[in-house]
Amino acid sequence: MADITDGTRCPCGSGETYGNCCGPLHSGERTAGTAEQLMRSRFSAFAVGDTGYLLASWHPSTRPASLNLDPGQRWTRLDVLATTGGSPFHTTGTVEFRAHYREEGGRGSMHERSTFTREGGRWLYVRADE
Repeated sequence: MADITDGTRCPCGSGETYGNCCGPLHSGERTAGTAEQLMRSRFSAFAVGDTGYLLASWHPSTRPASLNLDPGQRWTRLDVLATTGGSPFHTTGTVEFRAHYREEGGRGSMHERSTFTREGGRWLYVRADE
C-alpha cells in the first residue's frame, strides 16, 4: 500500500495534506461532515490500506465480517463525478465516482455510485448501486 504521511498530499484528491484531510478521520479525531467527505476518506483508506476504517465506516446492515485488500493494487486517483443529498442537512446521499488504480499488468478504473446514510450524526457507507 502507499506510504502516506501527514505531510503527504491526501490520496482523495482534495489538494490538502493527509494530516489535514483524511488522516484525522482515519484516526477517529473527527468524523466526515458530508457523504462526499466520507467517500473521499474511504478512497484514502483503500490507498493507505486502512481496513479498520473501511469496516468502521460501513453500515452494519451491509458490512462484511472482514475485508482483505489486494496488496498488489495501488489506488492512484479519485474523480468525484456527481453527488446528491449528503450534506449536513440530509440523512441520505449518493456519490458517483471513478477510482483509478495500478496493478501488475497495467492500470484500470472502477465506476460506482455509492449510497450513504447518516445515523447518530455519522455518515456511513451503505452499498454500491447499479
